[in-house]
Amino acid sequence: MIYPVILSGGVGSRLWPTSRALYPKQLLPLVSERAMLLETVLRVAASDTVAAPIIVSNDEHRFIIAQQMREAGISPLAHILEPQGRNTAPAAAAAAVFVQTFDPSGILLILPADHHIGDVAAFHEAIARGALLAEAGKLVTFGVLPSAPETGYGYVKRGAPLLDGTAYAVDRFVEKPDRSTAEAYLAEGGYDWNAGIFMFRVDRIIDEMHRYCPKIAACAAESVIKGSRDLDFLRLDSQSFAASPSDSIDYAVMEHTSDAVVVPVDMGWSDIGSWSALWEIGEKDQKGNVFAGDVLAEGTRDCFVRAESGLVATVGVENLIIVETGDVFLVASRDSVQDVKKVVERLAAAGRTEHQAHNRVYRPWGFYESLDAGDRHQVKHLMVHPGAALSLQMHHHRAEHWVVVKGKAQVTVGDVVRILNENESTYIPIGTRHRLENPGSEPLSIIEVQSGSYLGEDDIVRFDDVYGRDIKPAAE
Repeated sequence: MIYPVILSGGVGSRLWPTSRALYPKQLLPLVSERAMLLETVLRVAASDTVAAPIIVSNDEHRFIIAQQMREAGISPLAHILEPQGRNTAPAAAAAAVFVQTFDPSGILLILPADHHIGDVAAFHEAIARGALLAEAGKLVTFGVLPSAPETGYGYVKRGAPLLDGTAYAVDRFVEKPDRSTAEAYLAEGGYDWNAGIFMFRVDRIIDEMHRYCPKIAACAAESVIKGSRDLDFLRLDSQSFAASPSDSIDYAVMEHTSDAVVVPVDMGWSDIGSWSALWEIGEKDQKGNVFAGDVLAEGTRDCFVRAESGLVATVGVENLIIVETGDVFLVASRDSVQDVKKVVERLAAAGRTEHQAHNRVYRPWGFYESLDAGDRHQVKHLMVHPGAALSLQMHHHRAEHWVVVKGKAQVTVGDVVRILNENESTYIPIGTRHRLENPGSEPLSIIEVQSGSYLGEDDIVRFDDVYGRDIKPAAE
Protein backbone atom coordinates (compact mmCIF):
# COMPACT_ATOMS: atom_id res chain seq x y z
CA MET A 1 0.00 0.00 0.00
CA ILE A 2 1.22 3.48 -0.92
CA TYR A 3 0.54 6.21 1.65
CA PRO A 4 0.65 9.74 0.15
CA VAL A 5 2.01 12.21 2.70
CA ILE A 6 1.17 15.78 1.72
CA LEU A 7 3.46 18.33 3.36
CA SER A 8 1.50 21.56 3.69
CA GLY A 9 3.94 23.86 5.44
CA GLY A 10 5.53 27.14 4.43
CA VAL A 11 4.08 30.57 3.75
CA GLY A 12 4.98 31.12 0.07
CA SER A 13 6.40 34.58 0.70
CA ARG A 14 7.53 34.96 -2.93
CA LEU A 15 3.86 34.86 -3.95
CA TRP A 16 2.88 37.71 -1.65
CA PRO A 17 0.48 39.52 -1.53
CA THR A 18 -1.88 36.70 -2.57
CA SER A 19 -0.03 34.19 -0.38
CA ARG A 20 0.15 35.18 3.29
CA ALA A 21 1.12 33.44 6.50
CA LEU A 22 -2.46 32.69 7.59
CA TYR A 23 -3.56 31.71 4.08
CA PRO A 24 -0.50 30.58 2.09
CA LYS A 25 -0.17 29.54 -1.54
CA GLN A 26 -0.94 25.84 -1.04
CA LEU A 27 -4.44 26.76 0.14
CA LEU A 28 -5.11 29.03 -2.83
CA PRO A 29 -6.41 28.37 -6.36
CA LEU A 30 -3.41 29.76 -8.23
CA VAL A 31 -3.16 27.42 -11.22
CA SER A 32 -6.74 26.14 -11.54
CA GLU A 33 -10.08 26.71 -9.83
CA ARG A 34 -9.02 24.38 -7.01
CA ALA A 35 -6.57 25.04 -4.19
CA MET A 36 -3.08 23.68 -4.87
CA LEU A 37 -3.30 21.36 -1.84
CA LEU A 38 -6.54 19.90 -3.17
CA GLU A 39 -4.99 19.45 -6.63
CA THR A 40 -2.13 17.53 -5.02
CA VAL A 41 -4.50 15.31 -3.06
CA LEU A 42 -6.64 14.57 -6.13
CA ARG A 43 -3.51 13.78 -8.13
CA VAL A 44 -2.94 10.77 -5.87
CA ALA A 45 -6.58 9.84 -5.33
CA ALA A 46 -7.18 6.75 -3.18
CA SER A 47 -7.38 3.39 -4.99
CA ASP A 48 -6.77 -0.29 -4.30
CA THR A 49 -3.04 0.41 -3.96
CA VAL A 50 -3.08 4.03 -2.76
CA ALA A 51 -4.43 4.94 0.67
CA ALA A 52 -6.28 8.11 1.57
CA PRO A 53 -3.83 10.98 2.09
CA ILE A 54 -1.95 11.85 5.24
CA ILE A 55 -1.78 15.64 5.51
CA VAL A 56 0.88 17.34 7.62
CA SER A 57 0.22 21.01 8.34
CA ASN A 58 0.61 23.61 11.04
CA ASP A 59 -2.05 24.36 13.60
CA GLU A 60 -3.17 27.67 12.07
CA HIS A 61 -4.33 26.07 8.81
CA ARG A 62 -6.08 22.99 10.18
CA PHE A 63 -9.68 24.13 9.86
CA ILE A 64 -9.19 25.69 6.42
CA ILE A 65 -7.71 22.42 5.14
CA ALA A 66 -10.41 20.36 6.82
CA GLN A 67 -13.11 22.49 5.16
CA GLN A 68 -11.47 22.14 1.73
CA MET A 69 -11.29 18.36 2.13
CA ARG A 70 -14.93 18.15 3.27
CA GLU A 71 -16.15 20.21 0.33
CA ALA A 72 -14.25 17.87 -2.03
CA GLY A 73 -15.62 14.75 -0.34
CA ILE A 74 -12.17 13.61 0.82
CA SER A 75 -11.54 11.95 4.19
CA PRO A 76 -7.80 11.99 4.98
CA LEU A 77 -6.33 8.94 6.63
CA ALA A 78 -4.81 11.38 9.12
CA HIS A 79 -4.25 15.10 9.52
CA ILE A 80 -1.08 15.58 11.54
CA LEU A 81 -0.50 18.97 13.19
CA GLU A 82 3.02 20.28 13.62
CA PRO A 83 3.37 22.58 16.66
CA GLN A 84 6.02 24.46 14.68
CA GLY A 85 7.78 24.15 11.34
CA ARG A 86 10.92 22.00 11.49
CA ASN A 87 11.47 21.43 7.74
CA THR A 88 10.64 18.28 5.79
CA ALA A 89 12.68 15.60 7.58
CA PRO A 90 10.87 15.79 10.97
CA ALA A 91 7.50 15.98 9.20
CA ALA A 92 8.28 12.88 7.12
CA ALA A 93 9.62 11.09 10.19
CA ALA A 94 6.42 11.75 12.13
CA ALA A 95 4.33 10.42 9.24
CA ALA A 96 6.54 7.32 9.03
CA VAL A 97 6.19 6.62 12.75
CA PHE A 98 2.41 7.02 12.46
CA VAL A 99 2.14 4.55 9.55
CA GLN A 100 4.56 2.15 11.23
CA THR A 101 1.96 1.49 13.93
CA PHE A 102 -0.28 -0.35 11.45
CA ASP A 103 1.76 -1.02 8.27
CA PRO A 104 5.55 -1.06 8.87
CA SER A 105 6.29 -2.23 5.31
CA GLY A 106 3.96 0.30 3.66
CA ILE A 107 5.41 2.78 1.16
CA LEU A 108 5.40 6.53 1.84
CA LEU A 109 5.07 8.95 -1.06
CA ILE A 110 6.20 12.36 0.21
CA LEU A 111 4.72 15.26 -1.75
CA PRO A 112 4.87 19.03 -1.28
CA ALA A 113 1.37 20.49 -1.31
CA ASP A 114 2.20 23.45 -3.53
CA HIS A 115 3.69 22.01 -6.74
CA HIS A 116 2.13 21.99 -10.21
CA ILE A 117 2.28 18.89 -12.41
CA GLY A 118 0.95 19.32 -15.92
CA ASP A 119 1.27 15.71 -17.13
CA VAL A 120 -0.44 13.63 -14.46
CA ALA A 121 -0.17 10.42 -16.52
CA ALA A 122 3.61 10.76 -16.64
CA PHE A 123 3.62 11.38 -12.91
CA HIS A 124 1.63 8.18 -12.24
CA GLU A 125 3.96 6.17 -14.47
CA ALA A 126 6.96 7.48 -12.55
CA ILE A 127 5.28 6.61 -9.24
CA ALA A 128 4.81 3.03 -10.48
CA ARG A 129 8.54 2.79 -11.27
CA GLY A 130 9.39 4.32 -7.92
CA ALA A 131 7.19 1.85 -6.06
CA LEU A 132 9.14 -1.10 -7.51
CA LEU A 133 12.38 0.39 -6.23
CA ALA A 134 10.92 1.34 -2.86
CA GLU A 135 9.61 -2.19 -2.37
CA ALA A 136 13.16 -3.41 -2.94
CA GLY A 137 14.40 -1.17 -0.13
CA LYS A 138 15.63 1.80 -2.14
CA LEU A 139 15.06 5.44 -1.15
CA VAL A 140 13.63 7.13 -4.22
CA THR A 141 13.77 10.74 -5.32
CA PHE A 142 12.11 11.98 -8.49
CA GLY A 143 14.19 14.03 -10.90
CA VAL A 144 12.60 16.43 -13.38
CA LEU A 145 14.19 16.55 -16.80
CA PRO A 146 15.67 20.07 -16.95
CA SER A 147 14.38 22.36 -19.70
CA ALA A 148 16.63 25.33 -18.89
CA PRO A 149 19.77 26.12 -16.87
CA GLU A 150 17.65 26.93 -13.81
CA THR A 151 19.59 28.32 -10.83
CA GLY A 152 16.68 28.15 -8.38
CA TYR A 153 16.63 24.35 -8.09
CA GLY A 154 18.99 21.76 -6.71
CA TYR A 155 20.15 19.01 -9.09
CA VAL A 156 20.63 15.24 -8.89
CA LYS A 157 23.44 13.58 -10.89
CA ARG A 158 22.59 10.16 -12.23
CA GLY A 159 24.81 7.16 -11.51
CA ALA A 160 24.49 3.55 -12.63
CA PRO A 161 21.29 2.69 -14.56
CA LEU A 162 18.47 0.63 -12.98
CA LEU A 163 15.17 -0.78 -14.28
CA ASP A 164 16.47 -0.99 -17.85
CA GLY A 165 17.67 2.59 -17.75
CA THR A 166 14.41 4.13 -16.50
CA ALA A 167 15.95 4.84 -13.09
CA TYR A 168 19.46 5.41 -11.75
CA ALA A 169 21.48 5.17 -8.62
CA VAL A 170 22.18 8.65 -7.26
CA ASP A 171 25.75 9.71 -7.93
CA ARG A 172 25.38 12.90 -5.90
CA PHE A 173 23.08 15.76 -4.98
CA VAL A 174 24.14 19.22 -6.11
CA GLU A 175 23.27 22.54 -4.47
CA LYS A 176 21.58 25.30 -6.44
CA PRO A 177 24.24 26.23 -9.03
CA ASP A 178 25.21 29.53 -10.60
CA ARG A 179 24.26 30.16 -14.22
CA SER A 180 27.45 28.89 -15.84
CA THR A 181 27.43 25.70 -13.74
CA ALA A 182 23.78 25.04 -14.60
CA GLU A 183 24.57 25.49 -18.28
CA ALA A 184 27.42 22.99 -17.94
CA TYR A 185 25.06 20.47 -16.33
CA LEU A 186 22.64 20.69 -19.26
CA ALA A 187 25.48 20.43 -21.80
CA GLU A 188 26.94 17.36 -20.06
CA GLY A 189 23.60 15.63 -19.50
CA GLY A 190 22.74 13.16 -16.74
CA TYR A 191 21.52 15.86 -14.33
CA ASP A 192 17.90 16.30 -13.19
CA TRP A 193 16.16 18.96 -11.15
CA ASN A 194 15.47 17.79 -7.60
CA ALA A 195 11.66 17.97 -7.33
CA GLY A 196 11.50 17.33 -3.58
CA ILE A 197 9.25 14.28 -4.08
CA PHE A 198 10.32 11.08 -2.31
CA MET A 199 9.25 7.47 -1.96
CA PHE A 200 10.45 4.78 0.46
CA ARG A 201 9.30 1.93 2.63
CA VAL A 202 8.35 2.96 6.16
CA ASP A 203 10.83 0.63 7.84
CA ARG A 204 13.66 1.70 5.51
CA ILE A 205 13.29 5.45 6.07
CA ILE A 206 13.04 4.95 9.83
CA ASP A 207 16.20 2.76 9.80
CA GLU A 208 18.10 5.33 7.73
CA MET A 209 16.96 8.18 9.94
CA HIS A 210 18.17 6.33 13.04
CA ARG A 211 21.49 5.91 11.23
CA TYR A 212 22.00 9.40 9.81
CA CYS A 213 19.77 11.74 11.86
CA PRO A 214 19.00 9.89 15.10
CA LYS A 215 17.88 13.00 16.96
CA ILE A 216 15.20 13.71 14.34
CA ALA A 217 14.05 10.08 14.42
CA ALA A 218 13.87 9.98 18.22
CA CYS A 219 12.03 13.31 18.55
CA ALA A 220 9.54 12.38 15.83
CA ALA A 221 8.76 9.04 17.49
CA GLU A 222 8.30 10.69 20.87
CA SER A 223 6.11 13.44 19.41
CA VAL A 224 3.77 10.82 17.90
CA ILE A 225 3.69 8.61 21.00
CA LYS A 226 2.98 11.58 23.25
CA GLY A 227 0.67 13.21 20.73
CA SER A 228 -3.04 13.64 21.30
CA ARG A 229 -6.24 13.43 19.32
CA ASP A 230 -8.01 16.77 18.85
CA LEU A 231 -11.28 16.39 16.94
CA ASP A 232 -10.14 14.87 13.60
CA PHE A 233 -6.51 15.88 14.07
CA LEU A 234 -3.41 14.16 15.44
CA ARG A 235 -1.61 16.85 17.40
CA LEU A 236 2.11 16.10 17.80
CA ASP A 237 3.58 16.65 21.25
CA SER A 238 4.93 20.19 21.21
CA GLN A 239 7.95 19.73 23.48
CA SER A 240 9.18 16.59 21.73
CA PHE A 241 8.77 18.00 18.23
CA ALA A 242 10.39 21.32 19.13
CA ALA A 243 13.47 19.41 20.34
CA SER A 244 14.04 18.01 16.84
CA PRO A 245 16.71 19.57 14.64
CA SER A 246 15.29 21.40 11.64
CA ASP A 247 16.46 19.76 8.42
CA SER A 248 15.27 18.65 4.99
CA ILE A 249 14.95 15.05 3.85
CA ASP A 250 17.68 15.74 1.30
CA TYR A 251 20.28 16.89 3.81
CA ALA A 252 19.28 14.62 6.67
CA VAL A 253 19.07 11.32 4.78
CA MET A 254 19.21 11.30 0.98
CA GLU A 255 22.70 12.78 0.64
CA HIS A 256 24.12 10.17 3.02
CA THR A 257 22.36 6.90 2.27
CA SER A 258 23.95 4.42 -0.13
CA ASP A 259 20.50 3.34 -1.34
CA ALA A 260 19.35 6.59 -2.94
CA VAL A 261 17.97 6.25 -6.48
CA VAL A 262 16.50 8.79 -8.88
CA VAL A 263 13.54 8.26 -11.22
CA PRO A 264 13.68 10.86 -14.03
CA VAL A 265 10.34 12.12 -15.31
CA ASP A 266 9.15 14.78 -17.72
CA MET A 267 5.80 15.75 -16.20
CA GLY A 268 5.37 19.50 -16.71
CA TRP A 269 6.55 20.20 -13.18
CA SER A 270 6.90 23.56 -11.43
CA ASP A 271 7.27 24.37 -7.75
CA ILE A 272 5.38 27.65 -8.34
CA GLY A 273 8.13 29.40 -6.46
CA SER A 274 7.47 32.88 -7.80
CA TRP A 275 5.02 34.97 -9.82
CA SER A 276 7.16 34.46 -12.92
CA ALA A 277 6.55 30.70 -12.61
CA LEU A 278 2.79 31.34 -12.90
CA TRP A 279 3.45 33.48 -15.98
CA GLU A 280 5.56 30.69 -17.50
CA ILE A 281 2.90 27.97 -17.13
CA GLY A 282 -0.08 30.23 -17.77
CA GLU A 283 -2.12 30.48 -20.96
CA LYS A 284 -0.80 33.54 -22.80
CA ASP A 285 -2.52 35.85 -25.23
CA GLN A 286 -0.96 36.88 -28.55
CA LYS A 287 1.16 39.48 -26.77
CA GLY A 288 2.54 37.07 -24.18
CA ASN A 289 0.30 38.21 -21.32
CA VAL A 290 -1.33 36.08 -18.63
CA PHE A 291 -4.39 37.69 -17.05
CA ALA A 292 -6.54 36.60 -14.11
CA GLY A 293 -9.58 38.54 -12.95
CA ASP A 294 -10.90 41.86 -14.25
CA VAL A 295 -8.02 43.17 -16.38
CA LEU A 296 -8.13 45.77 -19.16
CA ALA A 297 -4.85 45.98 -21.08
CA GLU A 298 -3.72 48.42 -23.76
CA GLY A 299 -0.26 48.16 -25.32
CA THR A 300 0.78 45.56 -22.73
CA ARG A 301 3.29 42.76 -23.41
CA ASP A 302 4.75 39.79 -21.53
CA CYS A 303 3.00 40.68 -18.28
CA PHE A 304 1.27 38.72 -15.54
CA VAL A 305 -1.70 40.62 -14.12
CA ARG A 306 -3.94 39.27 -11.34
CA ALA A 307 -6.94 41.32 -10.19
CA GLU A 308 -8.71 39.83 -7.17
CA SER A 309 -11.19 42.51 -6.09
CA GLY A 310 -11.50 45.16 -8.79
CA LEU A 311 -10.47 46.36 -12.21
CA VAL A 312 -6.77 46.63 -13.06
CA ALA A 313 -5.95 48.60 -16.22
CA THR A 314 -2.49 48.63 -17.81
CA VAL A 315 -1.21 50.91 -20.58
CA GLY A 316 2.10 50.70 -22.43
CA VAL A 317 3.92 48.38 -20.03
CA GLU A 318 5.85 45.16 -20.50
CA ASN A 319 7.64 42.47 -18.51
CA LEU A 320 5.77 43.26 -15.28
CA ILE A 321 4.08 41.32 -12.50
CA ILE A 322 0.98 43.17 -11.26
CA VAL A 323 -1.08 41.72 -8.41
CA GLU A 324 -4.07 43.43 -6.75
CA THR A 325 -5.67 41.92 -3.63
CA GLY A 326 -7.95 44.66 -2.37
CA ASP A 327 -5.67 45.81 0.45
CA VAL A 328 -2.32 45.54 -1.39
CA PHE A 329 -1.06 46.37 -4.88
CA LEU A 330 2.21 44.77 -6.05
CA VAL A 331 4.11 45.93 -9.14
CA ALA A 332 7.39 44.16 -9.91
CA SER A 333 9.67 43.45 -12.82
CA ARG A 334 9.40 39.83 -13.94
CA ASP A 335 13.17 39.65 -13.59
CA SER A 336 13.07 40.65 -9.90
CA VAL A 337 10.23 38.56 -8.48
CA GLN A 338 12.56 36.52 -6.25
CA ASP A 339 12.98 39.71 -4.22
CA VAL A 340 9.29 39.90 -3.27
CA LYS A 341 10.21 38.02 -0.10
CA LYS A 342 12.35 41.03 0.90
CA VAL A 343 9.18 43.14 1.00
CA VAL A 344 7.59 40.54 3.29
CA GLU A 345 10.65 40.67 5.56
CA ARG A 346 10.42 44.47 5.74
CA LEU A 347 6.72 44.32 6.61
CA ALA A 348 7.44 41.89 9.44
CA ALA A 349 10.34 44.01 10.71
CA ALA A 350 8.11 47.10 10.73
CA GLY A 351 5.46 45.34 12.79
CA ARG A 352 2.86 45.56 10.02
CA THR A 353 0.26 42.88 9.31
CA GLU A 354 -0.09 42.78 5.52
CA HIS A 355 2.21 39.75 5.32
CA GLN A 356 0.11 37.83 7.87
CA ALA A 357 -3.49 37.99 6.69
CA HIS A 358 -5.81 39.29 4.00
CA ASN A 359 -8.82 41.49 4.59
CA ARG A 360 -10.70 38.20 4.57
CA VAL A 361 -9.67 36.10 7.59
CA TYR A 362 -10.69 32.45 7.68
CA ARG A 363 -11.90 30.73 10.83
CA PRO A 364 -13.20 27.19 11.43
CA TRP A 365 -16.78 28.48 11.28
CA GLY A 366 -16.30 30.47 8.04
CA PHE A 367 -14.66 33.87 7.54
CA TYR A 368 -14.88 37.56 8.32
CA GLU A 369 -13.69 40.53 6.30
CA SER A 370 -13.38 44.18 7.19
CA LEU A 371 -15.54 46.55 5.12
CA ASP A 372 -14.89 49.82 6.93
CA ALA A 373 -13.04 51.05 10.00
CA GLY A 374 -12.72 54.42 11.70
CA ASP A 375 -12.67 56.15 15.06
CA ARG A 376 -14.62 53.94 17.50
CA HIS A 377 -16.31 51.86 14.78
CA GLN A 378 -15.70 48.92 12.47
CA VAL A 379 -17.93 47.16 9.93
CA LYS A 380 -17.39 43.50 9.01
CA HIS A 381 -19.00 40.88 6.80
CA LEU A 382 -19.24 37.45 8.45
CA MET A 383 -19.97 34.22 6.57
CA VAL A 384 -20.89 31.20 8.73
CA HIS A 385 -20.89 27.70 7.24
CA PRO A 386 -24.10 25.63 7.50
CA GLY A 387 -24.26 24.00 10.92
CA ALA A 388 -21.32 26.04 12.23
CA ALA A 389 -21.19 28.27 15.30
CA LEU A 390 -18.93 30.94 16.73
CA SER A 391 -17.79 30.55 20.32
CA LEU A 392 -19.94 31.69 23.24
CA GLN A 393 -18.10 34.90 24.07
CA MET A 394 -18.17 38.45 25.39
CA HIS A 395 -16.28 41.71 24.86
CA HIS A 396 -15.08 44.20 27.47
CA HIS A 397 -14.80 47.23 25.23
CA ARG A 398 -17.21 46.99 22.30
CA ALA A 399 -20.88 46.56 21.49
CA GLU A 400 -22.09 44.89 18.30
CA HIS A 401 -25.06 45.07 15.94
CA TRP A 402 -25.80 42.07 13.69
CA VAL A 403 -27.92 42.32 10.53
CA VAL A 404 -28.80 39.16 8.62
CA VAL A 405 -28.42 39.74 4.89
CA LYS A 406 -28.65 36.12 3.71
CA GLY A 407 -29.69 32.90 5.40
CA LYS A 408 -31.02 32.22 8.90
CA ALA A 409 -29.21 32.93 12.17
CA GLN A 410 -29.65 31.57 15.66
CA VAL A 411 -28.40 34.19 18.10
CA THR A 412 -27.77 34.00 21.81
CA VAL A 413 -27.72 37.32 23.68
CA GLY A 414 -27.49 36.87 27.42
CA ASP A 415 -30.12 34.28 28.37
CA VAL A 416 -32.22 34.83 25.23
CA VAL A 417 -31.95 32.52 22.19
CA ARG A 418 -33.89 33.39 19.05
CA ILE A 419 -33.95 33.02 15.27
CA LEU A 420 -33.20 35.95 12.96
CA ASN A 421 -34.27 35.82 9.31
CA GLU A 422 -33.06 37.96 6.42
CA ASN A 423 -33.30 41.73 7.03
CA GLU A 424 -33.68 41.24 10.79
CA SER A 425 -31.14 42.42 13.37
CA THR A 426 -30.06 42.29 17.01
CA TYR A 427 -27.91 44.30 19.41
CA ILE A 428 -25.23 42.94 21.78
CA PRO A 429 -24.31 45.34 24.62
CA ILE A 430 -20.78 45.56 26.02
CA GLY A 431 -20.03 42.74 28.48
CA THR A 432 -22.93 40.51 27.34
CA ARG A 433 -22.41 36.84 26.56
CA HIS A 434 -23.42 36.04 22.98
CA ARG A 435 -23.12 33.49 20.22
CA LEU A 436 -23.90 33.34 16.49
CA GLU A 437 -24.93 30.04 14.86
CA ASN A 438 -26.10 28.93 11.43
CA PRO A 439 -28.85 26.33 11.86
CA GLY A 440 -29.66 26.27 8.14
CA SER A 441 -28.37 24.35 5.14
CA GLU A 442 -27.06 27.43 3.29
CA PRO A 443 -24.22 29.82 4.17
CA LEU A 444 -25.20 32.62 6.55
CA SER A 445 -24.12 36.20 5.79
CA ILE A 446 -24.11 38.80 8.55
CA ILE A 447 -23.12 42.46 8.59
CA GLU A 448 -21.57 43.24 11.96
CA VAL A 449 -21.18 46.82 13.16
CA GLN A 450 -18.81 47.21 16.11
CA SER A 451 -18.61 50.34 18.26
CA GLY A 452 -16.56 51.11 21.32
CA SER A 453 -13.29 52.33 22.76
CA TYR A 454 -11.25 49.31 21.60
CA LEU A 455 -12.03 47.07 18.60
CA GLY A 456 -9.06 44.70 18.53
CA GLU A 457 -9.53 40.99 17.87
CA ASP A 458 -7.95 40.16 21.24
CA ASP A 459 -10.92 41.67 23.12
CA ILE A 460 -12.68 38.29 23.23
CA VAL A 461 -13.34 36.09 26.24
CA ARG A 462 -14.54 32.60 25.27
CA PHE A 463 -16.78 30.54 27.54
CA ASP A 464 -17.47 27.63 25.18
CA ASP A 465 -16.12 26.62 21.79
CA VAL A 466 -17.12 23.64 19.63
CA TYR A 467 -13.74 23.66 17.87
CA GLY A 468 -11.69 23.03 20.98
CA ARG A 469 -9.94 26.38 20.93
CA ASP A 470 -8.66 27.76 24.21
CA ILE A 471 -11.29 29.15 26.55
CA LYS A 472 -9.46 32.37 27.25
CA PRO A 473 -9.01 35.81 25.69
CA ALA A 474 -7.99 35.13 22.08
CA ALA A 475 -8.68 36.22 18.54
CA GLU A 476 -11.94 34.75 17.27
